[in-house]
Amino acid sequence: MLNNLRHYIYDLLIDKGWSVTSAKYLNMLALLVALLLIAFIVDFISKRILWRFFSGVAKQTKTNFDDILVKNKLPRNIAHIIPLIILIEFVPQVFSDFVNAEDIIEKTLKVIAIILTLRIIKSLLNSVKDYLKTLPRYKDKPVDSYIQVFMIFAWLLGIFSIFAIITGISFLKFATTLGAASAVILLIFKDTILGFVASIQVSINDMVRIGDWITFEKYAADGDVTEINLATVKVQNWDKTITTIPTYALISDSFKNWRGMKASGGRRIKRSVIIKASSIHFLTKDDVERFKKIELVSTYLENRSKEIDKHNSDANVDKSVLINGRNLTNFGVFRKYLQTYIENHSAINKDMTLMVRQLASTPQGIPMEIYAFSSDQRWENYEYIMADIFDHVLAAVKYFDLQIYELAVPTID
Repeated sequence: MLNNLRHYIYDLLIDKGWSVTSAKYLNMLALLVALLLIAFIVDFISKRILWRFFSGVAKQTKTNFDDILVKNKLPRNIAHIIPLIILIEFVPQVFSDFVNAEDIIEKTLKVIAIILTLRIIKSLLNSVKDYLKTLPRYKDKPVDSYIQVFMIFAWLLGIFSIFAIITGISFLKFATTLGAASAVILLIFKDTILGFVASIQVSINDMVRIGDWITFEKYAADGDVTEINLATVKVQNWDKTITTIPTYALISDSFKNWRGMKASGGRRIKRSVIIKASSIHFLTKDDVERFKKIELVSTYLENRSKEIDKHNSDANVDKSVLINGRNLTNFGVFRKYLQTYIENHSAINKDMTLMVRQLASTPQGIPMEIYAFSSDQRWENYEYIMADIFDHVLAAVKYFDLQIYELAVPTID
């Protein structure tokens, strides 16, 4: 049909007195305008039809995958295929009198076809990525990395095809030629290749998931993982700043993942107070009677005192000197008090390790450490629980005739 129209316009121009060359140019321009107009109209109609079709299907189906396809403009990109096919089919007839121009236009249209194919693939892969992220089992997986790998391969194939079309070399021969330059290609895409390998290892070994809290001292990262892709891992720190870490660093360097803590049902409290050694002493009978008024250790002191008195009596110990025989100390009773206090605390997980221990002495004094796990793992609540416990500990020290070490700062007269 277009060929008949071309002859008709050409004969009409010749009859009107136009020269052969001018008639050819005007004929080509008229046909080109007509072809572009047809392609534009077809493209507009195709987009409307496909958009309505996909939107209608999306509303009727239960899955949200088709909604995501529409959101990522897949119907719109597919609609461009029909007018592009029309252009490729009829361009040779439009430029039949201009061989050189016909070759350039055909190559250009083929390049556009490759780019359109890549856009369709990108829309489809982005839709798959967005859909997988809506599924609970894929929410914490590095889906972005795999999508990026597919897109890199697609773009490489696309670029190779474009160069093959422009140069007129067959795709296979062009790819073989590039094989000789593989060392250079590996150097250019070193980070991408490392990131790809790292992404696979991270996923297979389940080292990091989106949403994990990680601490990476080398990169000053301390917060939740928000994104894992081919090249980088993004961490939102607790101060709301974003730290970007190379993906391959997750397998080449050491970092801390707090996921185990979250899954355990508790968050560790490991803090101590330093007691002045000079305030530690044996308890006299009067001290014991006074301490029995403290409810959390009254039963312990009652039973322990009877046991010690019996032992000293059986051993005929001279108690005129307090150090002789077995004795209670204010430090030991304080440790027992803290142990009982922690065991009865409502915010402590009783199914996990729970102890109060005496650490090795330091030049400042003797550390008394509480080692336990809070039942609430949320940071703000965890800090509140720990502060509440040590508020009580610090206030309780004086009731056992103990003193907390404080560094004396010399004053300048």
